[in-house]
Amino acid sequence: MSDKPSVLFVCVHNAGRSQMAAGWLRHLAGDTVEVRSAGSAPADRVNPAAVEVMREVGIDITTQVPKLLDWETAEASDVIVTMGCGDSCPVFPGKRYEDWQLDDPAGQGVDAVRPIRDEIRTRVEKLLAELAAGRSAG
Repeated sequence: MSDKPSVLFVCVHNAGRSQMAAGWLRHLAGDTVEVRSAGSAPADRVNPAAVEVMREVGIDITTQVPKLLDWETAEASDVIVTMGCGDSCPVFPGKRYEDWQLDDPAGQGVDAVRPIRDEIRTRVEKLLAELAAGRSAG
């Protein structure tokens, strides 16, 4: 692992869960982690409910754009976190994988997306602690 670990969050549309996770990691890690997100079939925009619930906690994801997952992005990432994309998320050999089972915020209102946002924060905090412990042990 390099001096600055990189994490790639992947979901199908790269519009909700992966964007919220990337927003949390950028917010909590600052510039200590390189943060990426992508989707196997990206949407045309970030989910408005995801944007709203992140705004509620002071995190702006309005400038993010769903991106197509490509080989180079995955290859350059130390950790790949998949979220509900199942077989549509390709596997890249030699990478650390985590699969986070989370409800899909697509088509949901902010009341349904808030608990997803909060669960993502908890998982991102745990991942960040593991990355920090790995760096100090190396």
